[in-house]
Amino acid sequence: LVHGRTDERIRSGTTLDALAALAAYGYVGRDDAAQLAAAYRLLRTLEHRIQLLRLRRTHLMPTSPHELRRLGRALGHREDPAAAVVAEWKAEAREVRRLHERLFYRPLLGAVARLGTDDARLTPEAARERLSALGFRDPTGALRHLEALTEGLSRRAAIQRHLLPVMLGWFAAEADPDGGLLAFRKVSESLDSSHWYLRLLRDEPAAAEQLARTLARSKFAAEVLVAAPEAVQILGEPGGVRPHSRGDIERRMRTAAQRKTSLDDAIAAARQVRRLELFRIAVADLVGDLPQPDVGRALSDLTAATIEVALQFVIREEEKRTGRPLVTDLLIVGMGRLGGNELGYASDADVLFVHDPHIGADEDAAQAQALAVVKSMQRVLSVPGPDPAIGLDADLRPEGKNGPLVRSLDSYRAYYDRWALIWEAQALVRARPVAGNAELAARFEDLIDPIRWHGAGLSAQDLREIRRLKARMEAERLPRGADKRTHFKLGTGGLSDVEWVVQTLQMEHAHNYPTLRTTSTLPALTAATQARLISSADSAALAKAWEFAAHARNASMLYRGKAVESVPTDSREADGTARIMGLPPGSGQEFGEDYRRITRHARAVVDRVFYGREES
Repeated sequence: LVHGRTDERIRSGTTLDALAALAAYGYVGRDDAAQLAAAYRLLRTLEHRIQLLRLRRTHLMPTSPHELRRLGRALGHREDPAAAVVAEWKAEAREVRRLHERLFYRPLLGAVARLGTDDARLTPEAARERLSALGFRDPTGALRHLEALTEGLSRRAAIQRHLLPVMLGWFAAEADPDGGLLAFRKVSESLDSSHWYLRLLRDEPAAAEQLARTLARSKFAAEVLVAAPEAVQILGEPGGVRPHSRGDIERRMRTAAQRKTSLDDAIAAARQVRRLELFRIAVADLVGDLPQPDVGRALSDLTAATIEVALQFVIREEEKRTGRPLVTDLLIVGMGRLGGNELGYASDADVLFVHDPHIGADEDAAQAQALAVVKSMQRVLSVPGPDPAIGLDADLRPEGKNGPLVRSLDSYRAYYDRWALIWEAQALVRARPVAGNAELAARFEDLIDPIRWHGAGLSAQDLREIRRLKARMEAERLPRGADKRTHFKLGTGGLSDVEWVVQTLQMEHAHNYPTLRTTSTLPALTAATQARLISSADSAALAKAWEFAAHARNASMLYRGKAVESVPTDSREADGTARIMGLPPGSGQEFGEDYRRITRHARAVVDRVFYGREES
């Protein structure tokens, strides 16, 4: 009834003939059609045998053991025919019901059924007008994409013709329907020979809708998927799209990398797994229900897993190259957002490189080996690829860019004992081992804990120095031309403002309150509130601003596909970002106003709590 209005080939009054035509022309999968046909024949046979046995018209399955035995024997069952025929009937009924629910209730049928006959056969000019009305900015280009997807007599083209009416509606409901349709065309052409792809979209409506909405919401997700089209399979997973654990990711990366013979190929294989997981996180963020703190943890786990696997394979390659095992243990310490489990889609990985020579090892040889491993890691992870490169930024190391790239544990101890400045102690607040030797990780934390959680807290001079550094950063680091009211990281009431307040409270009081000894901003703020170091109202204002700025930064990256550091000034970009954040269409201006209001309230708290300024 739905498709026969425009396709004469499926107009048949005979059930099995119509089913065969629906399968032949792509409306129903071949396997599904075969199962339905077999079930139909069995059910008709049962009906006829029952009527012959009773010599009257009936559609009811008998219940008496005698009649069931006769029916079972009539269908060819010899051993326990009554039980056999009931089992066969129930199994077939379950399968028919499963197919019925999947095919009959597909949103595709309802969506296509709501189209008038004229809508199904538009002239090119009428099609362009319809696409423009749907919100496509380039209806001529969109029409070209549609023609490319549906032209020809292939089964693929036939299925696309059935899919696209409803998918166009999903594209049009999002901020960038043109980008969504273009990405869909690229993915479809890449997977042209993959039978599972169109079957997934045709038979799993939730997957089709997730795909359409993801591609039209996010250029970042679209670019990841175009580079790795096989990631579409993620959408059809039972239980929905959820990030994998770090352990699962590492196992999959190692399995993929172990099949390769060269280091570069092994890391490329691991990064393919990373690419799939990036898409998984983005989809869960865009069309799932993944809370923003969980997004940061998932991205941090993914980066840490990639670093861990890269370290393992680089060490293996270095030992193979030199013909001898390493004489030192290695550790990668996450700093900044990586250390805080707060990475965004555009974040670099701030790290420290630590090594510890084995007993009796030559220290110069150990240092040379550690440096070779670290430089090799930086190279293989920064190579451009289908997934975003990982820049391992070690600028927070002792002496900054002028200091050694990698130091021994004893060298860190000597430096921190003698030279550690207050900004370095503050940087260590978010230091967290993320890869390498577990014993060395514990020893490194034992080394830095007395520095970041100092037993005497902060002196008056320390507080003055922290405030001076913060004021200097505000004056010097904001990019030229940037609006300090809307810059996500360095603007007033933005991420940095909140983090400096929280980290100062941690350094000042963590020696008395162990719950403050965390590398993550929001848990530390919660602990400070529970310890009554900051009022609930002030804490709520800071938390709201930090969460809003972090979410806005991620949403801007998802929408544009590249790093964005301020609230977008372009109305279309602002609207696209706002919609990713859950606001209704046309909320771009409201999003900017909300951002300025929320961060203004947070800045008032920063001025009072951090700088000690009274409100006027």
